[in-house]
Amino acid sequence: MDHRTSISNDLTFAERVDWLRLIRSERIGPHTFRALLLRFGTARAALERLPDLARRGGASRAGRIYGEDEAKAELDACDREGIRLIASVEDDYPSRLSATDDAPPLLAARGSRDALRRPAIAIVGSRNASGAGLKFARTLAHDLGEAGFVVISGLARGIDSAAHHASLSSGTVAVLAGGHDRIYPPEHEDLLASILANDGAAISEMPLGHVPRARDFPRRNRLISGCAVGVVIVEAALRSGSLITARMAAEQGREVFAVPGSPLDPRAAGTNDLIKQGATLITEAADVIRAVQPILEQPLFYPANERDTEPLEGGPEDHDRVEIIGLLGPVPISIDDLVRLSGAPPALVRTVLLELQLAGRVEWQGGGLVALTTN
Repeated sequence: MDHRTSISNDLTFAERVDWLRLIRSERIGPHTFRALLLRFGTARAALERLPDLARRGGASRAGRIYGEDEAKAELDACDREGIRLIASVEDDYPSRLSATDDAPPLLAARGSRDALRRPAIAIVGSRNASGAGLKFARTLAHDLGEAGFVVISGLARGIDSAAHHASLSSGTVAVLAGGHDRIYPPEHEDLLASILANDGAAISEMPLGHVPRARDFPRRNRLISGCAVGVVIVEAALRSGSLITARMAAEQGREVFAVPGSPLDPRAAGTNDLIKQGATLITEAADVIRAVQPILEQPLFYPANERDTEPLEGGPEDHDRVEIIGLLGPVPISIDDLVRLSGAPPALVRTVLLELQLAGRVEWQGGGLVALTTN
C-alpha cells in the first residue's frame, strides 16, 4: 500500500519509515531521537550510526534496531485503523507540543485535524471526584469550549470524563496512555467514539497493541500539558497524578490554574497546595481566558535544530568521555551545567550523552535533566 495517499507528504514515505524505525528502536526516546537528528541530519543516517555510537558509549551490545518491514507493517496497521502518524515537523502536529524539548517525533492521531490546531486548555483532576468537582469541571469545559478553546484531557474517570463530555459539541482531545486499540479505562471506549464522531481527536505516542502500564501515565500527562496553553487542576489529593501534570506544565512553561476547595476535603488538598505554591486561583472560565489571552498573542519558540547548532567535527576523545562521565551521577544535572563544569563545547557534551544513552548508561529526567542509570 502506498501510504503517501493517506499520510501528510511533508515527510516522504521513505522518511516516515525511517523516523518510525528510529523512534521504535531500543533505547531511543524523544530526547535521543532529536539529538540524533541534530548530529546526523536525517533518521536514515542516524540508523546507520547507532551500533557504533552504542559501542563508543560502552555498551556490550547494540540496542535492537526496528526493522524496515516492521515499520511498514505498523504503517499499514495504522492506515487500516484511520490513524495518522504525524511527524513533529508537520503542520498537523500540535504546535505547542512540538515546541517542547521531549515532543514525540511521531504522534498517532485520529479524528479532526482542526481540533489539534486550535488553542487548547487542559482540564484534569481526581478520578474519585466529588459531585461539586464534577459539576465545576463540566461548567468550565463548556464555557471554555464556547469561548473557542479545545478542551484536552486524559480520558480518565472523574474530572477528565466530565470535561470531555461537556465539550463534545465544541471540540475535545483525548490523550491516551496506551495504543489506540487499548483504551483505558475500557468503559470509556464509547466516550472516545463520541469524541471522534463530534469533530474531536485522540492522540497517543504508543504503538497499536500497547497496553498502558503505570509508568505510561506520567508520559501521557506531559502530552496533555504540552498541547495546552494552560492546565486547570479541578480536584487533586496530595499524591494525585494530576499534580504530576501540574509539575510538568510548569516545567514546560505552561500556565497552571487550580480550583480552590474545602480544607476538610482531602480531594482538594493538592489543589489548595498548588495555590499556596503560586498556581493561579480560578473560579470561572473568564479567569483562565484573561490569563492566557496575552500568551496566545506571543510567538512560539521551538527547540534548536541542526541549522542553528554548531557541528562537531570528528568525535569525542576518550578523555572527554571520562571527564563528562565523572560529572554525572544519580542526581539529575542539566546539559548547560555539564558544559559549564567540563569546559567542553556543547556539541561534544551532547554527543557523549548520546553515546551513553544508546549504551543504556544515562536516562533523561523531567525538565531536560540527565542522570546516570541506577540499574
